Amino acid sequence: MTQADIFRPLPLGSGLPSAGAIPPEIGLPELPNVAASHTGIRPLRDETLEHHGQQLLVPTYDRAALTPAVVHFSVGGFHRSHQLLYFDELAERRLSTGWGVVGVGLHSRTMKDALAPQDHLYTVVERSPDGERARVVGVMVDYHYAPDEPSTVLNVLTDERTRMVSLTITGGGYRLDPQTDAFDADDIDVRWDLAHPHSPRTVFGFVVEALDRRRRAGLPAFTVVSCDNMHRNGDAARAAIVGFARLRDEVLARWIADRVAFPSSMVDRITPHTTPDQREAVAQRYGVDDRWPVITEPFSQWFIEDTFCNGRPPLEHVGVRFVDDVARYELMKTRLLNASHCALGYLGSLAGYASIDRVMADPDLAEYVTQLMDVEVTPLLPPPDGIDLVEYKRTLLQRFANPAIADHLSRLCRRGSTKMPHHLLPSLRQAVAEGRPHGLLTLAVAAWFRYLQSTDAAGRPIPVDDPRADALQALARSGRTDPRPLLAERSIFGDLGDCLGFVAELRSALEGLERDGLRETLAAAVLRTRRLRQEPTP
Repeated sequence: MTQADIFRPLPLGSGLPSAGAIPPEIGLPELPNVAASHTGIRPLRDETLEHHGQQLLVPTYDRAALTPAVVHFSVGGFHRSHQLLYFDELAERRLSTGWGVVGVGLHSRTMKDALAPQDHLYTVVERSPDGERARVVGVMVDYHYAPDEPSTVLNVLTDERTRMVSLTITGGGYRLDPQTDAFDADDIDVRWDLAHPHSPRTVFGFVVEALDRRRRAGLPAFTVVSCDNMHRNGDAARAAIVGFARLRDEVLARWIADRVAFPSSMVDRITPHTTPDQREAVAQRYGVDDRWPVITEPFSQWFIEDTFCNGRPPLEHVGVRFVDDVARYELMKTRLLNASHCALGYLGSLAGYASIDRVMADPDLAEYVTQLMDVEVTPLLPPPDGIDLVEYKRTLLQRFANPAIADHLSRLCRRGSTKMPHHLLPSLRQAVAEGRPHGLLTLAVAAWFRYLQSTDAAGRPIPVDDPRADALQALARSGRTDPRPLLAERSIFGDLGDCLGFVAELRSALEGLERDGLRETLAAAVLRTRRLRQEPTP
């Protein structure tokens, strides 16, 4: 392998070439020392890069020359497979060493424990049905666990070299009221940050305190870039940070609103959680003892609104697209990819499958998701410039079916109370309001309700991983085939429960699952949609 094999950007829509959201700081299970148990396997550190360069791609740039210009909150597998790779490519192609990245953890020191002993290097393995490539990423220059080092994190954020702060804190992490988008301060850590601004606990406390220090020192503000899967994530970041600042100081809040840029972005790369077996496989194949490698797919996309306040990285040279408005690209991704993930996650779990590639090997479920995207979701989407939606959907089906990734349904089903309102319910609400077909979207909601009852179609137990699991499961079990108890949760469903026609349709879907089983209910719904598709347009 030579350096000529390095990642190179592909045409728009393909993302990074061959080599959204586990919770970002879930730890890798404890493993025995791989290097100690196998000959020929060496730890991953700066001093071993020359050795590892014989087996996989390694940084050829001077890591010591990297300027720490980006601070990222909540470093997980997705950030390491996506944003960090783009910055790494800038350095690797000698386009810029001015955009090194400092990671910050808020809830677990596991990532620090993994990365610090290996000089913040890690391996990205990109897998497709045709094979795989591996690359060591070196653009992360430091990592801090904020609860242990609050003053250090504040100093990094206040450093004049810091020009961009990025976030993957999950949609629920912004603490915004779903009806008003107002910042919700009813949280013990938020109250702590307001009372103790110099030793904050939340991302808002750190960012606002740092911006206040920069303001007082006459330093320019940094740009805040949200990389979370949610509608207008830049607006969400602005609402949360300005809303928090307003609780501290109205003058500071106005300064932030006027000086800080909050571009929205759309990010896309399927990145499952790394398993111990995968870590062992990376060690055996490439001879590298990496405490936490990342496994991902070949596809990658990043769209960002071109509104930065303190310079911006030249990411357009490595495949990122800067646009005036990211809304259409965001809708395309969240309503086609993320909503399909939700639907297939719950339906596939009820069918007894464990991974999405097995779901896509089921002809009934594969046709279901194809009809869902083509008939019910695509007609609701404004076409994004430069994107062929037919080709995009074809690529999605291939990505879902990738057996080399085998994305676990447990990851797709996690935090449904956050994902469903952001990804699937907006299409359903729009379709109901406009009188458009929505039977397959309705079935996805029914599958979620049935999933919350904690057993699959054969009666086998299903673990429900959701911050609101206890309350939602109680409501699902109390209603059984009556959706009204769950639909009354307006923080999730808004006014959908007020639409009597939809309530009746959802009840019918739940009754079908109870009476006829998953297969017959699924087949009937797909057949109705297929007939709609075949009907001539008036």
